[in-house]
Amino acid sequence: MKHPVDITITPRDRLLRAWENSMELVRDFECYANEIQDTPEIAEVFQNFAVEEGLHAAKFRELLLAME
Repeated sequence: MKHPVDITITPRDRLLRAWENSMELVRDFECYANEIQDTPEIAEVFQNFAVEEGLHAAKFRELLLAME
């Protein structure tokens, strides 16, 4: 039985959180790629991950906009 103070987390709430987390990972990976000067192969991995995570963020945004 639900109590009046229970909080319901909706699919939209989950999408919004995932979108925000994904965008943060993009920023982090881009920063890591730019900070790493002495090992270009590692910098490239972080840059590739930033691009891939950007695709995830874009999909989350698309789903959020479809819910509006």
